[in-house]
Amino acid sequence: MDDDRTDDPTPGYCEPVGGPRPHGDDVGPPYADCVLCGEPTEHPASRPGATLCPVCEWQEAQRTACSG
Repeated sequence: MDDDRTDDPTPGYCEPVGGPRPHGDDVGPPYADCVLCGEPTEHPASRPGATLCPVCEWQEAQRTACSG
Protein backbone atom coordinates (compact mmCIF):
# COMPACT_ATOMS: atom_id res chain seq x y z
CA MET A 1 0.00 0.00 0.00
CA ASP A 2 1.32 3.45 -0.92
CA ASP A 3 1.54 5.78 2.12
CA ASP A 4 2.29 8.93 0.08
CA ARG A 5 -1.27 10.20 -0.23
CA THR A 6 -1.79 13.66 -1.71
CA ASP A 7 -5.54 13.80 -1.03
CA ASP A 8 -5.03 14.03 2.77
CA PRO A 9 -6.32 17.49 3.89
CA THR A 10 -4.26 17.51 7.11
CA PRO A 11 -0.86 19.21 6.92
CA GLY A 12 2.33 17.22 7.29
CA TYR A 13 4.45 17.16 10.41
CA CYS A 14 6.74 20.03 9.40
CA GLU A 15 4.33 22.03 7.29
CA PRO A 16 3.04 25.27 8.86
CA VAL A 17 -0.69 25.48 9.50
CA GLY A 18 -2.21 28.56 7.90
CA GLY A 19 -0.25 31.55 6.71
CA PRO A 20 2.49 33.47 8.43
CA ARG A 21 1.83 34.61 11.98
CA PRO A 22 0.49 38.18 12.00
CA HIS A 23 2.88 40.80 13.33
CA GLY A 24 1.61 44.33 13.49
CA ASP A 25 -0.82 46.73 15.10
CA ASP A 26 -3.85 45.78 13.00
CA VAL A 27 -4.11 42.10 14.03
CA GLY A 28 -3.67 40.63 17.52
CA PRO A 29 -1.61 41.99 20.38
CA PRO A 30 1.72 43.67 19.76
CA TYR A 31 4.32 40.93 19.73
CA ALA A 32 7.63 41.27 21.55
CA ASP A 33 10.91 41.11 19.66
CA CYS A 34 13.52 38.50 20.54
CA VAL A 35 16.19 39.95 22.84
CA LEU A 36 18.95 38.00 21.04
CA CYS A 37 18.19 38.32 17.32
CA GLY A 38 15.37 40.90 17.09
CA GLU A 39 12.94 38.60 15.24
CA PRO A 40 9.27 38.72 16.31
CA THR A 41 8.30 36.19 18.98
CA GLU A 42 5.07 34.35 19.74
CA HIS A 43 4.73 36.27 23.01
CA PRO A 44 2.87 39.52 23.62
CA ALA A 45 4.93 42.63 24.31
CA SER A 46 3.37 42.83 27.78
CA ARG A 47 5.00 39.53 28.86
CA PRO A 48 7.57 40.13 31.60
CA GLY A 49 11.11 38.84 31.31
CA ALA A 50 13.40 38.15 28.37
CA THR A 51 11.42 37.02 25.33
CA LEU A 52 13.04 34.74 22.78
CA CYS A 53 11.94 33.66 19.31
CA PRO A 54 11.39 29.90 18.82
CA VAL A 55 14.83 29.43 17.22
CA CYS A 56 16.72 31.22 20.03
CA GLU A 57 14.57 29.43 22.67
CA TRP A 58 15.58 26.08 21.17
CA GLN A 59 19.26 27.04 20.99
CA GLU A 60 19.20 28.31 24.58
CA ALA A 61 17.60 25.05 25.73
CA GLN A 62 20.38 23.10 23.99
CA ARG A 63 23.07 25.21 25.65
CA THR A 64 21.61 24.81 29.15
CA ALA A 65 20.96 21.07 28.69
CA CYS A 66 24.57 20.40 27.67
CA SER A 67 26.19 22.63 30.29
CA GLY A 68 25.86 19.98 33.04
